[in-house]
Parts: sequence; structure tokens; C-alpha cells
Amino acid sequence: MNKLKVGLIGCGNISEIYLKNGRDRLEYVEIVACSDIDMNRAKEKAEAHGIEALTVDELLTAPHIDMILNLTIPAVHAEVSLRALEAGKHVYLEKPLAIDIEDAKKVIDYAEERGLVVGCAPDTFLGGGIQTCKEIIDSGLIGQPVAATAFMISHGPESWHPNPEFFYQNGAGPLFDMGPYYITTLIQLIGSIKRVTSSAQISFPEREVLSEPNRGQKISVSTPTHVAGVLDFENGAVASMIMTFDVWGTNLPNIEIYGTLGNIRVPDPNTFGGKVLVRKAADSEWSEVPLTHGNTSNARGIGMNDVAQAILEKREPRASAKLAYHALEVMTGLLESSKKGEHYQVKSHCPSPQPMPSLEESQK
Repeated sequence: MNKLKVGLIGCGNISEIYLKNGRDRLEYVEIVACSDIDMNRAKEKAEAHGIEALTVDELLTAPHIDMILNLTIPAVHAEVSLRALEAGKHVYLEKPLAIDIEDAKKVIDYAEERGLVVGCAPDTFLGGGIQTCKEIIDSGLIGQPVAATAFMISHGPESWHPNPEFFYQNGAGPLFDMGPYYITTLIQLIGSIKRVTSSAQISFPEREVLSEPNRGQKISVSTPTHVAGVLDFENGAVASMIMTFDVWGTNLPNIEIYGTLGNIRVPDPNTFGGKVLVRKAADSEWSEVPLTHGNTSNARGIGMNDVAQAILEKREPRASAKLAYHALEVMTGLLESSKKGEHYQVKSHCPSPQPMPSLEESQK
């Protein structure tokens, strides 16, 4: 089986699961090298996983590397992706595609100009939980979706993340950090979004780090930490959404889709599996539905694997730059709507990505 050779840039927290899954479960990619602004960290990762540690320049110019896995901080996502494309490499990166629409468009346009492919996380929507929801909705079991709710409610990552400062800067916050999981899932399950409206605020201008090694450090907050939005879909459905780092606890569901014949409760979109619950019009209680698809454990990297397979098969990837751009414009539009006090009309369009093969289809 053909595999694309991958070079990883950015050896932070998220790199470990990519390296592990790249070694153990991804059929179409092989991570062969890594790099980081801190080369000591890159060398530690390389030694632990039996790969090369290269400088960024060495990695970008290495002729045996086909794709760059960009795991840098959001503020430099576009810059690193453009450098990789300039070097003739395909790109898969962590979300978001960029921190502003203009830079994201540069990445997409340059990739098309060079005949290269860009894919982008999140890829949790390709896991068994959300793909089961997709199959249920496509089957017509709950009828036509007419509404949805999406809630990501927490009090921020400063209690557990070793370096939480960047979560409170432009290009992050709950909307840009966690919003991609929820918005991408809604696009997968309902379709393209045409208009958004929101109110957003910074509830706590300063945060205190409670985790090691920076316990006690003060963080100045420069991006909204509570966003309440409304998403209007092209098919007529309307979703209510809250993304917040300002709430201590909640009993609200992550995502629910409300159809003309019933409802579906979607698992946490930051996971690959989870319970899928359905309540049809005549039911008095929710019922759990068996998962119809695989990849239910921490399968981070299956989006990159699908992009590599798509390149080899010359088809459109599911975790595509087009999908990431649409999600980014929705998020950017939500903040702009709050700032200007008016609706934001989404200019991009992205149909629901093709579903993954079910377990039954995979066994044929």
C-alpha cells in the first residue's frame, strides 16, 4: 500500500497522539520526521518515536517528505502552511486553518495554484459517534432537521493545560479553540451555513493559571470568552450555540438536532465515539442507538489519513480546506456580528462531506 511520508512541525501536547496513531493505525501516512522551534523538544519526540529530528528548514526541503503536519500555534498556522506549500508539500494542519479569512484564502489559493492539497482538523466528525448520527439523519429516521443546539460550556483550560496563555489571545478563545469541533459537526449533519448572528464578550479580563509549571501567572485576555450565536443553515434549519470559558458547570447537552419526526442527541464533538441517543415523535424517552461506524477511540489523525488517501485516489478529502474555510468564516462572522450589531452573511458554501464507510461496508 502506498503511503505519504509526513514531517511534523510543532512538538507540543497534541503531537503525541498524532505520532502514536501515525505509527499504529493510519494506513496511508507515515510520520518520518519532526521539528520544533525548541529543537530539544523535537529531539525528545524523535527519540521516543524512532523518527528524525530536523530543523524546520531541513524538514521543508527534505525530498522524501510528501506532506507537512502543521501543529504550530494558531497565530502561525497560515505562515507555516504557506512555507510548506512553497516547498512543494501537501499540508494537513490543526484547526483553525488560519486566524483570519484573508490568510486562509491565501493558503487555499496557493495550494490550488501549485496543484497541492490542504486538509485541516478537526477530524472527530469522522469518528463512529458523529458518523452514526449522520447515517441516522440521512436515513430519514428523525425527518428533516429544523433546529439544533450546540453548547461548549466550561471555565477554560487554565486549570489543566501547562501553557494556557495562547487560549486567551486572538485566534483562540472558546470559539476558535472549540468552535471548530461543533461547527464542523453541524455542517456534517445539517449542511452549509448561510447567515450568523451573535453577542460576544470578555467576562474576565484577567485569568490566573492554576496548572504547573506556571501556577499563579496572570493572563491578560484579548479575545471574547463567551459567545452566544445563532446559525441559519441553507436548508432552513436554525441552530442556537453557546461557546464559553466563563461558566463553572452545566447540565446542557453538547449537540442536539431536532427533526420533523424526532430528535437526536449527538456525542461530544471533541471525541470520536460516545453515546448516540434518539427520541422519535411517539417516544416518551431517549433510546441509545448502536454505533454503525468504527474509529470510536482517540483516532486523531484519521482526517490526515483520509486526505492522504484522497490524494492517492485523486478525490476530494473529507477534512478539506474548503470545510475548514467555511467553519472559519462562520466563526469570524460570529465575532463580526457582535462587533457591528448586525447579521453576517456567510459568503462561502460547503455541502456536508461524504460519510465514512460503515462497519458493514468496511467488512464487504
